[in-house]
Amino acid sequence: MSTTPDAGTLVLAATPIGDPRDAAPRLAEELATADVIAAEDTRRLKRLLSALGVSPIGQVLSYHDHNEAARTPELVERLLAGERVVVVTDAGMPSVSDPGYRLVAAAVARDVRVTCVPGPSAVLMALAVSGLPVDRFCFEGFLPRKAGERARLLAELADERRTMVFFEAPHRLAETLAAMGEAFGPTRRAAVCRELTKTYEEVRRGTLHKLTAWALDGVKGEITVVVTGAERKVTTIENELSGIRHRVEKGERLKDVCADVAARTGLSKKALYDAAVAAGKGEGPLGV
Repeated sequence: MSTTPDAGTLVLAATPIGDPRDAAPRLAEELATADVIAAEDTRRLKRLLSALGVSPIGQVLSYHDHNEAARTPELVERLLAGERVVVVTDAGMPSVSDPGYRLVAAAVARDVRVTCVPGPSAVLMALAVSGLPVDRFCFEGFLPRKAGERARLLAELADERRTMVFFEAPHRLAETLAAMGEAFGPTRRAAVCRELTKTYEEVRRGTLHKLTAWALDGVKGEITVVVTGAERKVTTIENELSGIRHRVEKGERLKDVCADVAARTGLSKKALYDAAVAAGKGEGPLGV
């Protein structure tokens, strides 16, 4: 879809996650020339501008969780008027566990061009240094603060085979690692990455049990947790037959159930189907 004629551009600008020297060269240019800079924290932006030696010519506005809904329409109107709006958050890429998504969605809905200035990422850096598999991963952001909601979400992730990345506040780290140990098993491997790119950068690797014990002494700083995915469960056709029977008795088609089980377990769909049919004739555990 083409963009709206004469509209401006929305720029999501990644900021350093710790060391200001990691800033992309284009970040300084965008901040210097933008018509509007929408910043999660204007005080942090001021420090970043000073570190980069930048004096912006545009207007600086606050754009954070508490005013995002109210300020988004104003920014969209300025974009439609042809202005270049740059969004920055405290660290990393806007809209990723930070303000920005609402504005991006609104801009896209009005066919306004959206682009970004790439830069440092706590997610990718934590993955890279974790020592855990990185060929496939998923980002889960911050877990719920309430214990019950957190436990339910972790239970849903217990069989996730991709490496998982989480953000967490330091004062909740030990509690979260313990909850992960309960959901995933205490021997699941993980890495806690603290203060990435900063003076006291630290990466702790080990089982969830060991990392929980370490975190009980107290941890400070920005935290990213990387947890290895679940191993594929080894099963047999015989082990799956009772589950197949239960689903068929509830009204699902046998072919569909066998296809689903085959995709999940790696077992042969035909072998599952044949075994289920045989069992249904009284020749196995599905017999009546």
